[in-house]
Amino acid sequence: MSVLFIILSILFIICTLALVTIILMQKKRSAGLGGLSGMGGSQTYWDRNKGRSLEGVLEKYTKVGGVLFFILSLALCIIK
Repeated sequence: MSVLFIILSILFIICTLALVTIILMQKKRSAGLGGLSGMGGSQTYWDRNKGRSLEGVLEKYTKVGGVLFFILSLALCIIK
């Protein structure tokens, strides 16, 4: 095995564990069909400033982790 493959495999495992942890830390969204139309929840201060809250940060990390997971998966497939 090449050194690059081993390094990418270790990064892939770390990314996977981090992504699972971040996803499990997020709140469940059980608004049902009412949440689709925007009538299911109340517009509070925390809903409008979601990007600055813990929920917003976790969403951003989930997106970044998903992209990193995808890129590492492709890189590992190409190298192998």
